[in-house]
Amino acid sequence: MKLRILPPAEQGSGEFDGGAITEQKPIGFSGEGSAIHRLGPLFYWAWAHAEAEGFIGSHPHQAFEILTYVIHGQAYHGDSLGTESIVGPGGAQLIQAGSGVYHQERLVGPDAELFQIWFEPNIRDALRRDPQYAAYEAHEFPEREQEGVTVKTVIGGPSPIHIVADAGMWDVSVSPGASYVHALHPNRTLAVLAVRGGGECSADDAEAQSFAEKDFLVLRSEEDGQARFAARGTNGLRFVLIEVPTEVDYPLYPKKP
Repeated sequence: MKLRILPPAEQGSGEFDGGAITEQKPIGFSGEGSAIHRLGPLFYWAWAHAEAEGFIGSHPHQAFEILTYVIHGQAYHGDSLGTESIVGPGGAQLIQAGSGVYHQERLVGPDAELFQIWFEPNIRDALRRDPQYAAYEAHEFPEREQEGVTVKTVIGGPSPIHIVADAGMWDVSVSPGASYVHALHPNRTLAVLAVRGGGECSADDAEAQSFAEKDFLVLRSEEDGQARFAARGTNGLRFVLIEVPTEVDYPLYPKKP
């Protein structure tokens, strides 16, 4: 299994609403400075912050499945389907853009913080489907706790969110002295963003490598293996993992570096 650790300097950045919203982008659009431009069907990942409030006006989407996952504060959504909704910390909003939809969004703090993540299904098939929107509050997502580790399933498995693209997503908290193990099969990639605290990651039997808060980790597996994440220090560790296939059996949207 191959492990790559990218600090914020190797990630992209952006802003909206005159700088009221700032973004760190582990996976960004062309020209935004991201060293990683896609991982299989994982097309885009932005970590947005707003100290007080920030607004993004109405804009279109097609085909992609777009997840907004709230870490802190609130996310407001409105769209051309007539939907208006608000989601708080730990909640999520899912746009399956299909044949096309317009939406607008607002981050409300103080210190609002969320992820926006795009997944790419087969675009030709997706354009034949009607657009859909759904919202989920924190209590709707299952969590399991064991030996100092809490794992919340956000996409796939027992989660209420299932998308067309092949992807799983988990929000993991690790107490000091504990560790979390994630198994990977061949042709799978794991994308990991350290949200709070630092730790160590070991891929299979290789020597553990240290990572810090805001680092982005990419692990690619060519055979069955596992990745272990251990908390470092006294404050514990929180990170979000997304697992996708390294390669898919449909054409992907061309993305220039």
